[in-house]
Amino acid sequence: MPLNTKTDARLQSALRQWGAHDHRLLQVLRAVQTPAGYLSAEVLAAVADSLSVPLAQVRGVASFYSFLSTEPVGDFRVQFSDSITDRMDGSAALLDKLCRLLWAEPGHVAGDGLVSVATTSCTGLCDQGPAMLVNGRAIGRLNHARIERISELILARIPVDRWPAELFEIVDIVRRRDLLLKCELEPGAALTVARRLSPAELIGVIARAGLRGRGGAGFPSASKWAACAAAPGPERYIVCNADEGEPGTFKDRLLLSQHADLIVEGMTLAGYAVGASHGLLYLRAEYLFLRDGLEQTLARRRQAGLLGATAAIPFDVELHVGAGSYVCGEETALLESLEGRRGIPRNRPPYPVTHGYRDRPTVVDNVETFCAAALVLLAGAEAFRKRGTAQSQGTKLLSVAGDSPARGIYEFPFGVTVRQVLQAAGAEDAIAVQVGGPSGTCISVDEFDRQISFEDLPTGGAFTIFGPTRDIFEVARSYAHFFAHESCGFCTPCRVGTSLLARVVDKIHAGYGTRHELAELEQLIAVLGKGSHCGLGHSAGNPIRDTLLRFMPAYERRLASADFAPAFNLDAALAPARRMTGRDDPAAHLGEGS
Repeated sequence: MPLNTKTDARLQSALRQWGAHDHRLLQVLRAVQTPAGYLSAEVLAAVADSLSVPLAQVRGVASFYSFLSTEPVGDFRVQFSDSITDRMDGSAALLDKLCRLLWAEPGHVAGDGLVSVATTSCTGLCDQGPAMLVNGRAIGRLNHARIERISELILARIPVDRWPAELFEIVDIVRRRDLLLKCELEPGAALTVARRLSPAELIGVIARAGLRGRGGAGFPSASKWAACAAAPGPERYIVCNADEGEPGTFKDRLLLSQHADLIVEGMTLAGYAVGASHGLLYLRAEYLFLRDGLEQTLARRRQAGLLGATAAIPFDVELHVGAGSYVCGEETALLESLEGRRGIPRNRPPYPVTHGYRDRPTVVDNVETFCAAALVLLAGAEAFRKRGTAQSQGTKLLSVAGDSPARGIYEFPFGVTVRQVLQAAGAEDAIAVQVGGPSGTCISVDEFDRQISFEDLPTGGAFTIFGPTRDIFEVARSYAHFFAHESCGFCTPCRVGTSLLARVVDKIHAGYGTRHELAELEQLIAVLGKGSHCGLGHSAGNPIRDTLLRFMPAYERRLASADFAPAFNLDAALAPARRMTGRDDPAAHLGEGS
Protein backbone atom coordinates (compact mmCIF):
# COMPACT_ATOMS: atom_id res chain seq x y z
CA MET A 1 0.00 0.00 0.00
CA PRO A 2 1.49 3.38 -0.98
CA LEU A 3 2.10 6.01 1.65
CA ASN A 4 -0.33 8.87 2.01
CA THR A 5 0.83 12.30 0.93
CA LYS A 6 1.62 13.62 4.42
CA THR A 7 3.56 10.53 5.46
CA ASP A 8 5.54 10.46 2.21
CA ALA A 9 6.39 14.13 2.65
CA ARG A 10 7.67 13.43 6.19
CA LEU A 11 9.79 10.56 4.89
CA GLN A 12 11.30 12.61 2.08
CA SER A 13 12.02 15.46 4.49
CA ALA A 14 13.70 13.05 6.92
CA LEU A 15 15.86 11.59 4.16
CA ARG A 16 16.96 15.06 3.07
CA GLN A 17 17.91 15.96 6.65
CA TRP A 18 19.54 12.71 7.76
CA GLY A 19 20.50 10.99 4.50
CA ALA A 20 19.72 7.44 3.45
CA HIS A 21 22.13 5.85 5.93
CA ASP A 22 21.41 2.86 8.13
CA HIS A 23 22.94 4.54 11.21
CA ARG A 24 20.31 7.30 10.88
CA LEU A 25 17.45 4.81 11.26
CA LEU A 26 16.18 5.99 14.65
CA GLN A 27 16.11 9.65 13.64
CA VAL A 28 14.27 8.82 10.41
CA LEU A 29 11.68 6.79 12.34
CA ARG A 30 11.17 9.66 14.75
CA ALA A 31 10.66 12.07 11.88
CA VAL A 32 8.30 9.90 9.85
CA GLN A 33 5.94 8.74 12.58
CA THR A 34 2.60 10.46 13.09
CA PRO A 35 2.61 13.41 15.52
CA ALA A 36 1.09 11.16 18.18
CA GLY A 37 3.68 8.44 17.56
CA TYR A 38 2.40 5.68 15.27
CA LEU A 39 4.42 3.78 12.63
CA SER A 40 2.29 1.70 10.28
CA ALA A 41 3.51 -1.44 8.51
CA GLU A 42 3.61 0.53 5.26
CA VAL A 43 5.81 3.22 6.84
CA LEU A 44 8.22 0.63 8.25
CA ALA A 45 8.52 -1.03 4.86
CA ALA A 46 9.12 2.31 3.14
CA VAL A 47 11.83 3.24 5.63
CA ALA A 48 13.51 -0.16 5.23
CA ASP A 49 13.51 0.26 1.46
CA SER A 50 14.77 3.85 1.57
CA LEU A 51 17.68 3.04 3.91
CA SER A 52 18.41 -0.40 2.41
CA VAL A 53 17.93 -1.93 5.85
CA PRO A 54 16.28 -5.31 6.51
CA LEU A 55 12.65 -4.88 7.48
CA ALA A 56 13.20 -7.07 10.56
CA GLN A 57 15.82 -4.59 11.79
CA VAL A 58 13.47 -1.65 11.29
CA ARG A 59 10.69 -3.45 13.16
CA GLY A 60 13.12 -4.35 15.95
CA VAL A 61 14.17 -0.75 16.46
CA ALA A 62 10.60 0.55 16.27
CA SER A 63 9.43 -1.93 18.91
CA PHE A 64 12.31 -1.23 21.31
CA TYR A 65 11.66 2.43 22.12
CA SER A 66 8.64 3.43 24.20
CA PHE A 67 7.99 6.65 22.27
CA LEU A 68 7.62 4.74 19.02
CA SER A 69 4.62 2.52 18.41
CA THR A 70 3.84 -0.06 15.74
CA GLU A 71 0.21 -0.18 16.92
CA PRO A 72 -2.32 2.60 16.37
CA VAL A 73 -2.50 5.22 19.11
CA GLY A 74 -4.94 8.07 19.58
CA ASP A 75 -4.67 11.36 17.75
CA PHE A 76 -3.82 12.65 21.22
CA ARG A 77 -1.27 10.38 22.91
CA VAL A 78 -1.22 11.13 26.64
CA GLN A 79 1.64 9.66 28.70
CA PHE A 80 1.36 10.24 32.43
CA SER A 81 4.69 10.37 34.27
CA ASP A 82 4.70 7.52 36.78
CA SER A 83 7.79 8.13 38.88
CA ILE A 84 7.69 7.86 42.67
CA THR A 85 7.66 11.67 43.02
CA ASP A 86 4.68 11.97 40.66
CA ARG A 87 2.84 9.42 42.77
CA MET A 88 3.75 11.31 45.94
CA ASP A 89 2.22 14.42 44.34
CA GLY A 90 -1.08 12.66 43.62
CA SER A 91 -0.69 11.59 39.98
CA ALA A 92 -2.87 8.48 40.43
CA ALA A 93 -5.99 10.50 41.26
CA LEU A 94 -5.33 12.89 38.35
CA LEU A 95 -4.83 10.02 35.92
CA ASP A 96 -8.09 8.46 37.07
CA LYS A 97 -9.91 11.77 36.64
CA LEU A 98 -8.58 12.30 33.12
CA CYS A 99 -9.60 8.79 32.11
CA ARG A 100 -13.13 9.37 33.46
CA LEU A 101 -13.46 12.70 31.66
CA LEU A 102 -12.28 11.18 28.37
CA TRP A 103 -14.10 7.86 28.80
CA ALA A 104 -10.71 6.24 28.38
CA GLU A 105 -8.94 3.24 29.88
CA PRO A 106 -5.16 3.24 30.46
CA GLY A 107 -3.36 1.37 27.71
CA HIS A 108 -6.22 1.54 25.20
CA VAL A 109 -7.36 3.85 22.40
CA ALA A 110 -10.66 5.58 23.15
CA GLY A 111 -13.11 7.86 21.40
CA ASP A 112 -12.91 6.16 18.01
CA GLY A 113 -9.19 6.90 17.73
CA LEU A 114 -9.32 10.24 19.52
CA VAL A 115 -7.08 9.58 22.52
CA SER A 116 -4.86 7.00 24.18
CA VAL A 117 -3.80 7.31 27.80
CA ALA A 118 -0.89 5.42 29.34
CA THR A 119 1.90 5.85 31.86
CA THR A 120 5.59 6.39 31.19
CA SER A 121 8.69 6.56 33.33
CA CYS A 122 10.08 9.75 34.88
CA THR A 123 9.86 12.74 32.52
CA GLY A 124 12.46 14.87 34.31
CA LEU A 125 9.92 17.22 35.91
CA CYS A 126 10.23 15.93 39.46
CA ASP A 127 10.45 19.46 40.85
CA GLN A 128 7.12 20.44 39.28
CA GLY A 129 5.06 17.29 39.11
CA PRO A 130 2.76 15.61 38.56
CA ALA A 131 3.64 15.75 34.88
CA MET A 132 2.59 14.30 31.56
CA LEU A 133 3.44 14.32 27.87
CA VAL A 134 0.83 14.97 25.18
CA ASN A 135 2.07 14.05 21.71
CA GLY A 136 5.57 14.40 23.13
CA ARG A 137 4.97 17.87 24.61
CA ALA A 138 5.74 18.17 28.34
CA ILE A 139 3.18 19.58 30.76
CA GLY A 140 3.99 19.99 34.46
CA ARG A 141 2.27 21.21 37.63
CA LEU A 142 -0.82 19.13 36.96
CA ASN A 143 -3.83 19.68 39.18
CA HIS A 144 -7.56 19.08 38.87
CA ALA A 145 -8.17 22.36 37.05
CA ARG A 146 -5.46 21.61 34.49
CA ILE A 147 -6.76 18.09 33.95
CA GLU A 148 -10.24 19.48 33.25
CA ARG A 149 -8.77 22.02 30.80
CA ILE A 150 -6.70 19.38 29.00
CA SER A 151 -9.69 17.06 28.67
CA GLU A 152 -11.76 19.91 27.18
CA LEU A 153 -9.05 20.62 24.59
CA ILE A 154 -8.83 16.95 23.62
CA LEU A 155 -12.59 16.47 23.37
CA ALA A 156 -12.79 19.60 21.21
CA ARG A 157 -10.02 18.13 19.01
CA ILE A 158 -7.90 21.28 19.32
CA PRO A 159 -4.41 20.50 17.87
CA VAL A 160 -1.70 20.48 20.53
CA ASP A 161 0.23 23.29 18.84
CA ARG A 162 -2.81 25.55 19.41
CA TRP A 163 -3.13 24.80 23.13
CA PRO A 164 -2.47 27.67 25.59
CA ALA A 165 1.28 28.25 25.88
CA GLU A 166 1.09 28.47 29.67
CA LEU A 167 0.29 24.74 29.83
CA PHE A 168 3.74 23.97 28.43
CA GLU A 169 5.71 26.41 30.55
CA ILE A 170 8.59 24.62 32.32
CA VAL A 171 10.28 26.64 35.05
CA ASP A 172 13.84 25.93 36.13
CA ILE A 173 14.03 26.46 39.89
CA VAL A 174 17.56 27.22 41.12
CA ARG A 175 17.87 27.32 44.91
CA ARG A 176 21.63 27.55 45.35
CA ARG A 177 24.37 28.62 42.95
CA ASP A 178 28.08 28.03 43.28
CA LEU A 179 31.06 27.92 40.94
CA LEU A 180 29.31 26.48 37.87
CA LEU A 181 25.89 28.15 38.02
CA LYS A 182 27.45 31.52 38.81
CA CYS A 183 29.55 31.28 35.66
CA GLU A 184 28.55 33.82 33.01
CA LEU A 185 30.24 32.54 29.87
CA GLU A 186 31.15 34.84 27.04
CA PRO A 187 30.85 32.37 24.12
CA GLY A 188 34.30 31.40 22.95
CA ALA A 189 36.12 32.55 26.10
CA ALA A 190 37.21 29.05 27.14
CA LEU A 191 38.26 28.29 23.55
CA THR A 192 40.47 31.39 23.54
CA VAL A 193 42.31 30.00 26.56
CA ALA A 194 42.55 26.56 24.96
CA ARG A 195 44.09 27.86 21.73
CA ARG A 196 47.10 29.02 23.75
CA LEU A 197 47.67 25.40 24.77
CA SER A 198 48.56 22.27 22.88
CA PRO A 199 46.05 19.37 23.10
CA ALA A 200 48.38 17.59 25.53
CA GLU A 201 48.70 20.74 27.66
CA LEU A 202 44.91 21.12 27.72
CA ILE A 203 44.54 17.57 29.00
CA GLY A 204 47.17 18.43 31.60
CA VAL A 205 45.05 21.35 32.84
CA ILE A 206 42.03 19.05 33.17
CA ALA A 207 44.21 16.58 35.10
CA ARG A 208 45.52 19.26 37.49
CA ALA A 209 41.95 20.35 38.19
CA GLY A 210 41.09 16.79 39.21
CA LEU A 211 37.94 16.80 37.07
CA ARG A 212 35.98 13.55 37.30
CA GLY A 213 32.88 12.53 35.38
CA ARG A 214 29.73 13.92 36.96
CA GLY A 215 27.53 10.93 36.18
CA GLY A 216 28.27 9.03 39.38
CA ALA A 217 31.10 6.66 38.42
CA GLY A 218 33.56 9.53 38.59
CA PHE A 219 36.23 8.34 36.17
CA PRO A 220 39.01 10.97 35.76
CA SER A 221 38.21 13.01 32.66
CA ALA A 222 41.84 13.65 31.74
CA SER A 223 42.57 9.91 31.67
CA LYS A 224 39.59 9.29 29.39
CA TRP A 225 40.52 12.11 27.04
CA ALA A 226 44.17 11.03 26.92
CA ALA A 227 43.20 7.43 26.14
CA CYS A 228 40.98 8.57 23.27
CA ALA A 229 43.68 10.91 21.92
CA ALA A 230 46.22 8.07 21.95
CA ALA A 231 43.93 5.53 20.28
CA PRO A 232 44.80 4.70 16.68
CA GLY A 233 42.41 5.72 13.94
CA PRO A 234 41.80 8.49 11.36
CA GLU A 235 38.82 10.09 13.14
CA ARG A 236 37.43 10.53 16.62
CA TYR A 237 34.13 11.63 18.11
CA ILE A 238 32.79 13.50 21.13
CA VAL A 239 29.41 12.41 22.47
CA CYS A 240 27.38 14.35 25.03
CA ASN A 241 25.08 12.08 27.02
CA ALA A 242 22.00 14.23 27.64
CA ASP A 243 19.76 11.21 28.22
CA GLU A 244 18.98 12.20 31.81
CA GLY A 245 16.64 9.32 32.62
CA GLU A 246 17.40 8.45 36.25
CA PRO A 247 14.17 9.06 38.19
CA GLY A 248 14.61 12.05 40.46
CA THR A 249 17.19 13.78 38.27
CA PHE A 250 16.53 17.01 36.37
CA LYS A 251 19.67 19.16 36.76
CA ASP A 252 20.72 18.60 33.12
CA ARG A 253 17.41 20.12 32.07
CA LEU A 254 18.58 23.40 33.61
CA LEU A 255 21.99 23.23 31.96
CA LEU A 256 20.51 22.39 28.55
CA SER A 257 18.03 25.26 28.74
CA GLN A 258 20.15 27.99 30.35
CA HIS A 259 23.79 26.99 29.87
CA ALA A 260 23.85 25.44 26.40
CA ASP A 261 26.86 27.54 25.35
CA LEU A 262 28.85 26.13 28.27
CA ILE A 263 27.98 22.55 27.22
CA VAL A 264 29.00 23.09 23.60
CA GLU A 265 32.14 24.93 24.70
CA GLY A 266 33.12 21.90 26.80
CA MET A 267 32.44 19.52 23.92
CA THR A 268 34.60 21.68 21.64
CA LEU A 269 37.43 21.64 24.20
CA ALA A 270 37.24 17.86 24.32
CA GLY A 271 37.30 17.74 20.52
CA TYR A 272 40.43 19.87 20.45
CA ALA A 273 42.08 17.76 23.15
CA VAL A 274 41.54 14.41 21.42
CA GLY A 275 41.64 15.51 17.78
CA ALA A 276 37.92 15.12 17.02
CA SER A 277 36.10 17.36 14.55
CA HIS A 278 32.59 16.03 15.09
CA GLY A 279 30.37 15.85 18.15
CA LEU A 280 26.94 14.41 18.82
CA LEU A 281 24.55 15.54 21.53
CA TYR A 282 22.00 12.83 22.43
CA LEU A 283 18.93 14.50 23.93
CA ARG A 284 16.36 12.40 25.79
CA ALA A 285 12.95 12.32 24.11
CA GLU A 286 11.23 13.73 27.20
CA TYR A 287 13.24 16.92 26.72
CA LEU A 288 12.05 17.50 23.17
CA PHE A 289 10.90 20.99 24.23
CA LEU A 290 14.59 21.93 24.58
CA ARG A 291 15.52 20.99 21.01
CA ASP A 292 14.75 24.31 19.32
CA GLY A 293 16.76 26.28 21.86
CA LEU A 294 19.73 23.96 21.46
CA GLU A 295 19.56 24.20 17.66
CA GLN A 296 19.50 27.98 17.96
CA THR A 297 22.59 27.88 20.16
CA LEU A 298 24.43 25.73 17.63
CA ALA A 299 23.39 28.00 14.76
CA ARG A 300 24.46 31.11 16.65
CA ARG A 301 27.86 29.62 17.42
CA ARG A 302 28.36 28.62 13.78
CA GLN A 303 27.53 32.15 12.69
CA ALA A 304 30.02 33.52 15.24
CA GLY A 305 32.78 31.23 13.93
CA LEU A 306 32.84 29.09 17.08
CA LEU A 307 31.57 25.93 15.40
CA GLY A 308 32.05 24.39 11.99
CA ALA A 309 34.81 23.30 9.66
CA THR A 310 36.16 26.85 9.27
CA ALA A 311 36.14 27.70 12.99
CA ALA A 312 39.45 28.39 14.77
CA ILE A 313 38.96 24.97 16.37
CA PRO A 314 37.35 22.95 13.56
CA PHE A 315 34.52 21.16 15.34
CA ASP A 316 30.78 20.86 14.89
CA VAL A 317 27.92 19.33 16.88
CA GLU A 318 24.93 17.36 15.63
CA LEU A 319 21.79 17.01 17.74
CA HIS A 320 20.08 13.61 18.01
CA VAL A 321 16.88 12.91 19.95
CA GLY A 322 16.20 9.63 21.71
CA ALA A 323 12.90 7.77 21.67
CA GLY A 324 12.28 6.73 25.28
CA SER A 325 14.62 4.17 26.82
CA TYR A 326 16.17 4.37 30.29
CA VAL A 327 18.94 1.92 29.43
CA CYS A 328 20.23 4.32 26.75
CA GLY A 329 21.68 6.38 29.58
CA GLU A 330 24.39 3.71 29.70
CA GLU A 331 27.09 4.95 27.36
CA THR A 332 27.42 1.93 25.07
CA ALA A 333 23.63 1.57 24.78
CA LEU A 334 23.56 5.26 23.87
CA LEU A 335 26.15 4.65 21.15
CA GLU A 336 24.05 1.80 19.77
CA SER A 337 21.05 4.13 19.69
CA LEU A 338 23.07 6.85 17.97
CA GLU A 339 23.96 4.30 15.31
CA GLY A 340 20.28 3.58 14.68
CA ARG A 341 19.98 0.32 16.57
CA ARG A 342 18.22 -1.00 19.64
CA GLY A 343 19.84 0.39 22.79
CA ILE A 344 21.43 -2.84 23.98
CA PRO A 345 24.60 -2.23 26.05
CA ARG A 346 27.77 -3.58 24.47
CA ASN A 347 30.27 -5.95 25.99
CA ARG A 348 33.31 -4.16 27.43
CA PRO A 349 36.21 -4.25 26.63
CA PRO A 350 36.71 -2.77 24.12
CA TYR A 351 35.77 0.59 25.61
CA PRO A 352 34.40 3.61 23.74
CA VAL A 353 37.70 5.48 24.08
CA THR A 354 39.10 3.07 21.48
CA HIS A 355 35.95 1.62 19.84
CA GLY A 356 33.01 3.97 20.28
CA TYR A 357 30.69 5.66 17.81
CA ARG A 358 30.89 3.78 14.51
CA ASP A 359 33.79 1.84 16.02
CA ARG A 360 35.97 4.97 16.24
CA PRO A 361 37.71 6.34 19.36
CA THR A 362 35.05 8.29 21.25
CA VAL A 363 34.77 10.36 24.42
CA VAL A 364 31.33 9.99 26.04
CA ASP A 365 30.66 12.40 28.90
CA ASN A 366 27.50 13.81 30.37
CA VAL A 367 26.17 17.35 30.27
CA GLU A 368 27.50 18.50 33.62
CA THR A 369 30.96 17.08 32.90
CA PHE A 370 31.35 19.14 29.73
CA CYS A 371 30.16 22.24 31.59
CA ALA A 372 32.73 21.59 34.31
CA ALA A 373 35.49 21.15 31.71
CA ALA A 374 34.76 24.58 30.24
CA LEU A 375 34.65 26.00 33.76
CA VAL A 376 38.14 24.63 34.46
CA LEU A 377 39.52 26.62 31.52
CA LEU A 378 37.69 29.77 32.57
CA ALA A 379 38.38 29.66 36.31
CA GLY A 380 41.72 27.86 36.24
CA ALA A 381 42.66 24.41 37.53
CA GLU A 382 43.74 25.66 40.94
CA ALA A 383 40.55 27.63 41.62
CA PHE A 384 38.47 24.64 40.53
CA ARG A 385 40.15 22.13 42.81
CA LYS A 386 39.92 24.43 45.83
CA ARG A 387 36.26 23.45 46.01
CA GLY A 388 35.28 19.99 47.19
CA THR A 389 37.32 17.24 48.80
CA ALA A 390 40.68 15.61 48.18
CA GLN A 391 39.16 12.99 45.86
CA SER A 392 36.12 14.93 44.62
CA GLN A 393 37.12 18.33 43.27
CA GLY A 394 34.73 21.09 42.34
CA THR A 395 30.99 21.32 42.87
CA LYS A 396 27.99 19.06 42.24
CA LEU A 397 24.51 19.90 41.04
CA LEU A 398 21.76 18.14 43.00
CA SER A 399 18.17 17.66 41.87
CA VAL A 400 16.24 17.93 45.12
CA ALA A 401 12.76 16.41 44.87
CA GLY A 402 10.20 14.65 47.03
CA ASP A 403 9.10 15.83 50.47
CA SER A 404 10.66 19.28 50.46
CA PRO A 405 9.02 22.72 50.46
CA ALA A 406 11.95 23.98 48.38
CA ARG A 407 12.45 21.56 45.51
CA GLY A 408 14.83 22.53 42.77
CA ILE A 409 18.49 22.63 41.76
CA TYR A 410 21.15 23.08 44.42
CA GLU A 411 24.85 23.44 43.68
CA PHE A 412 27.14 22.50 46.57
CA PRO A 413 30.86 21.83 46.82
CA PHE A 414 31.58 18.11 46.96
CA GLY A 415 31.77 17.02 50.58
CA VAL A 416 28.45 18.58 51.62
CA THR A 417 26.58 16.29 53.99
CA VAL A 418 23.12 14.94 53.38
CA ARG A 419 21.99 16.74 56.53
CA GLN A 420 23.21 20.09 55.17
CA VAL A 421 21.28 19.58 51.95
CA LEU A 422 18.15 18.66 53.91
CA GLN A 423 18.49 21.80 56.02
CA ALA A 424 18.83 23.95 52.91
CA ALA A 425 15.75 22.27 51.43
CA GLY A 426 13.68 22.66 54.61
CA ALA A 427 13.34 18.91 55.04
CA GLU A 428 14.95 18.23 58.41
CA ASP A 429 12.17 15.78 59.28
CA ALA A 430 13.09 13.37 56.47
CA ILE A 431 13.26 9.67 57.36
CA ALA A 432 15.06 8.57 54.18
CA VAL A 433 16.90 9.97 51.18
CA GLN A 434 17.44 8.19 47.88
CA VAL A 435 20.83 9.41 46.65
CA GLY A 436 21.58 8.74 43.01
CA GLY A 437 18.13 7.59 41.95
CA PRO A 438 16.86 3.98 42.07
CA SER A 439 20.28 2.67 41.06
CA GLY A 440 21.93 4.61 43.89
CA THR A 441 21.68 4.29 47.67
CA CYS A 442 18.77 4.74 50.07
CA ILE A 443 19.97 5.98 53.48
CA SER A 444 18.20 6.45 56.80
CA VAL A 445 18.38 9.15 59.50
CA ASP A 446 21.48 7.80 61.24
CA GLU A 447 23.48 8.25 58.00
CA PHE A 448 22.56 11.85 57.25
CA ASP A 449 26.06 13.03 58.12
CA ARG A 450 27.50 11.12 55.17
CA GLN A 451 29.00 13.21 52.36
CA ILE A 452 28.01 13.68 48.74
CA SER A 453 31.30 12.67 47.14
CA PHE A 454 32.85 9.93 45.05
CA GLU A 455 34.49 8.46 48.14
CA ASP A 456 31.23 8.24 50.12
CA LEU A 457 27.86 8.81 48.40
CA PRO A 458 28.33 9.28 44.65
CA THR A 459 25.38 10.53 42.64
CA GLY A 460 24.61 11.59 39.12
CA GLY A 461 22.44 14.30 40.66
CA ALA A 462 19.29 12.72 42.08
CA PHE A 463 18.44 13.55 45.70
CA THR A 464 14.92 12.37 46.55
CA ILE A 465 13.56 13.06 50.04
CA PHE A 466 11.00 10.95 51.89
CA GLY A 467 9.23 12.46 54.89
CA PRO A 468 7.81 10.80 58.02
CA THR A 469 4.47 9.91 56.42
CA ARG A 470 6.01 7.88 53.59
CA ASP A 471 5.92 4.10 53.43
CA ILE A 472 9.45 3.12 52.41
CA PHE A 473 8.29 -0.34 51.35
CA GLU A 474 6.05 1.30 48.74
CA VAL A 475 9.00 3.40 47.59
CA ALA A 476 11.08 0.25 47.04
CA ARG A 477 8.14 -1.47 45.36
CA SER A 478 7.77 1.44 42.93
CA TYR A 479 11.47 1.24 42.04
CA ALA A 480 11.23 -2.54 41.56
CA HIS A 481 8.48 -2.02 38.99
CA PHE A 482 10.53 0.71 37.33
CA PHE A 483 13.45 -1.66 36.71
CA ALA A 484 11.13 -4.43 35.50
CA HIS A 485 9.62 -1.99 33.01
CA GLU A 486 12.95 -0.56 31.83
CA SER A 487 14.92 -3.79 31.42
CA CYS A 488 15.89 -4.05 27.76
CA GLY A 489 15.27 -7.80 27.87
CA PHE A 490 18.63 -8.73 26.36
CA CYS A 491 19.86 -11.01 29.14
CA THR A 492 17.85 -13.58 31.07
CA PRO A 493 19.06 -12.66 34.59
CA CYS A 494 17.78 -9.10 34.20
CA ARG A 495 14.74 -9.80 32.05
CA VAL A 496 13.45 -12.48 34.40
CA GLY A 497 15.05 -11.28 37.63
CA THR A 498 13.58 -7.78 37.58
CA SER A 499 10.11 -9.18 36.86
CA LEU A 500 10.43 -11.66 39.70
CA LEU A 501 11.55 -8.91 42.09
CA ALA A 502 8.44 -6.93 41.22
CA ARG A 503 6.21 -10.00 41.66
CA VAL A 504 7.67 -10.89 45.04
CA VAL A 505 7.23 -7.38 46.45
CA ASP A 506 3.70 -7.36 45.03
CA LYS A 507 3.01 -10.58 46.90
CA ILE A 508 4.30 -9.00 50.11
CA HIS A 509 2.23 -5.89 49.40
CA ALA A 510 -0.90 -8.03 49.04
CA GLY A 511 -0.30 -9.60 52.46
CA TYR A 512 0.69 -13.06 51.26
CA GLY A 513 4.41 -12.82 51.92
CA THR A 514 6.40 -14.60 54.60
CA ARG A 515 10.06 -14.66 55.49
CA HIS A 516 10.44 -17.12 52.66
CA GLU A 517 9.81 -14.18 50.28
CA LEU A 518 12.50 -12.12 52.02
CA ALA A 519 14.96 -14.94 51.42
CA GLU A 520 13.81 -15.13 47.82
CA LEU A 521 14.51 -11.41 47.41
CA GLU A 522 18.03 -12.03 48.71
CA GLN A 523 18.59 -14.73 46.11
CA LEU A 524 17.23 -12.61 43.27
CA ILE A 525 19.46 -9.67 44.21
CA ALA A 526 22.48 -11.99 44.10
CA VAL A 527 21.52 -13.39 40.68
CA LEU A 528 20.95 -9.91 39.24
CA GLY A 529 24.29 -8.69 40.55
CA LYS A 530 26.21 -11.72 39.35
CA GLY A 531 24.61 -12.54 36.03
CA SER A 532 23.26 -9.37 34.44
CA HIS A 533 24.77 -8.05 31.24
CA CYS A 534 24.94 -4.37 32.25
CA GLY A 535 24.63 -1.88 35.07
CA LEU A 536 20.84 -1.78 34.96
CA GLY A 537 20.60 -5.38 36.11
CA HIS A 538 23.50 -5.00 38.55
CA SER A 539 21.75 -2.12 40.32
CA ALA A 540 18.12 -3.27 40.00
CA GLY A 541 18.22 -4.88 43.42
CA ASN A 542 19.67 -1.83 45.17
CA PRO A 543 16.35 -0.33 46.37
CA ILE A 544 15.25 -3.67 47.84
CA ARG A 545 18.67 -4.36 49.36
CA ASP A 546 18.95 -0.94 50.98
CA THR A 547 15.43 -0.85 52.37
CA LEU A 548 15.64 -4.38 53.72
CA LEU A 549 18.80 -3.39 55.53
CA ARG A 550 17.56 -0.06 56.91
CA PHE A 551 13.77 -0.32 56.99
CA MET A 552 13.04 -3.97 57.73
CA PRO A 553 9.91 -3.16 59.84
CA ALA A 554 8.28 -1.78 56.68
CA TYR A 555 8.51 -5.30 55.25
CA GLU A 556 7.84 -7.25 58.43
CA ARG A 557 4.51 -5.61 59.19
CA ARG A 558 3.21 -6.91 55.87
CA LEU A 559 4.26 -10.53 56.34
CA ALA A 560 1.46 -13.04 56.73
CA SER A 561 3.44 -15.02 59.28
CA ALA A 562 6.95 -15.81 60.44
CA ASP A 563 8.56 -19.06 59.35
CA PHE A 564 11.87 -20.85 59.33
CA ALA A 565 13.44 -19.01 56.38
CA PRO A 566 16.78 -17.29 57.17
CA ALA A 567 16.96 -13.56 57.71
CA PHE A 568 18.24 -11.27 54.97
CA ASN A 569 22.03 -11.37 54.61
CA LEU A 570 23.26 -8.10 53.10
CA ASP A 571 26.90 -9.13 52.68
CA ALA A 572 25.90 -12.29 50.82
CA ALA A 573 23.64 -10.27 48.53
CA LEU A 574 26.32 -7.67 47.82
CA ALA A 575 29.28 -9.98 47.25
CA PRO A 576 28.39 -11.18 43.71
CA ALA A 577 27.60 -7.64 42.57
CA ARG A 578 30.89 -6.35 43.96
CA ARG A 579 32.81 -9.06 42.15
CA MET A 580 30.99 -8.49 38.87
CA THR A 581 31.02 -4.67 38.87
CA GLY A 582 34.51 -4.26 40.29
CA ARG A 583 33.35 -1.39 42.51
CA ASP A 584 36.63 -1.44 44.40
CA ASP A 585 38.62 -1.22 41.17
CA PRO A 586 38.60 2.27 39.59
CA ALA A 587 39.80 0.82 36.29
CA ALA A 588 36.46 -0.97 35.99
CA HIS A 589 34.84 2.37 35.11
CA LEU A 590 37.16 3.17 32.17
CA GLY A 591 35.12 4.63 29.36
CA GLU A 592 31.87 5.09 31.28
CA GLY A 593 29.90 8.04 29.97
CA SER A 594 29.85 9.83 33.28
